[in-house]
Amino acid sequence: MENETTGRYSIEDFIKNTGEKDLGQGGFELERDRLLEVNLNGMVWTKRGSMVAYTGDIKFIREGILEHGLGKLVKKSLTGEGVILTKAEGQGKLYLADEGKKVSVLKLENESIFVNGNDLLAFEDSISWDIRMMKKVAGMMAGGLFNVKLEGTGMIAITTHYDPLTLRVTAEHPVFTDPNATVAWSGDLEPEIKTDVSLKTFVGRSSGESVQMAFKGKGFVVIQPYEEVYFQAQT
Repeated sequence: MENETTGRYSIEDFIKNTGEKDLGQGGFELERDRLLEVNLNGMVWTKRGSMVAYTGDIKFIREGILEHGLGKLVKKSLTGEGVILTKAEGQGKLYLADEGKKVSVLKLENESIFVNGNDLLAFEDSISWDIRMMKKVAGMMAGGLFNVKLEGTGMIAITTHYDPLTLRVTAEHPVFTDPNATVAWSGDLEPEIKTDVSLKTFVGRSSGESVQMAFKGKGFVVIQPYEEVYFQAQT
């Protein structure tokens, strides 16, 4: 048992307390809040570099250049290959994580959602996807702001720094967000990009302008309490 003064475990108790548990949640299980378990029997798409362990007979194949058609290849070249996926095929248990970020699992039922390209961890093969890019911010953020539209029926996993917060968008109450803190939004929303030189928080730091995403209509927006300024870091 754990020693109350030192916080140490015996090996047997450590294994018992930290070991993998069958949660019975289906294809995607939150084994820990920062670790996704995929009960694989077929194929899923995963963010490249997100595999931390697996058991069983699983093969990993980076997506082919023309696998999703010429249109997506062109978009990937514009976004600097911002969305790089790996196929995981076979049978077994696959464990995924992304820099210790918190994982959330969503089930789409003939629905659609936009996810920031850096925050997409995995999705089932039954989900169709496409890359979208907000060209207006391309001059302010290195590579622009790209996201992925996922639609259909199946499971997806997204990641956030710390706990996500979901804000409802209505016609009476639009929502304005910092692009670097925006993780996902409902598929029927089309955010507008607006700039404001009066705000103190600058995206792109050297641009002298603050970039905001304006969500109007009906839906939801997922944000995180963290500004992910990885766009500038890639330049």
